[in-house]
Formats: sequence, structure tokens, C-alpha cells
Amino acid sequence: MTKIIKPKMMDYHRQILVCIGDRCTENGSGQALYDQLKDKFKAAGLHEGALRVKKTRATCFGTCKSGPLLCIQPDGIWYYDVTSKKLDRIINEHLINNKPVLEWVYYQK
Repeated sequence: MTKIIKPKMMDYHRQILVCIGDRCTENGSGQALYDQLKDKFKAAGLHEGALRVKKTRATCFGTCKSGPLLCIQPDGIWYYDVTSKKLDRIINEHLINNKPVLEWVYYQK
């Protein structure tokens, strides 16, 4: 019988979830946005340390319009129509300076 091993998780300050589903984005734009996160986080210093952000893909948020969509937890902020340029601003203003970019928020808990 295979022994079940408890997973380990590095500490993180926030988690960003990117919808990569094909119902709200065209031509894999959600996945393309997700693929940019590693380099963007590294450049912003969000890949390690106290401000580390965990990146996660999701296949559906159930709000299938105006993607790519992303969600930042534990803040409960949901963004729509995110482009690479918008992602840069979200990283700088929201993730680094704690000010959500309200003009692109479609839901806030």
C-alpha cells in the first residue's frame, strides 16, 4: 500500500487565481496571462519573502464573461478583462501598495 504523505506549502502573503477556462477567454489568453506571472512576480519581488504571492490556475470561476479573470485572495478582489499591461498595474498598485485597481474590479467580498 502507498503511504500518504502530507503536502508542504511555503508561506505566502496572497494568492492570485487566474481563470484559464475557454468559456470566458479566447485563444488561451487566460493561460498566457498566467504564464507571465513567474517573470512579473520575480521582477516585482513577489516570488519570495514576506510579500510572496502564490499563483494558481483555475478552470472556471463561474462568471464566464469578459475574461481573462483573476481573483486575489484573501482580499476577495475579482478583476475582469485583464491584459498584460493591466496586470502590471494590478501588481504594482494592489499587490505591492495594497490599493486595488477599482476600475477593473467586478466583485469585492
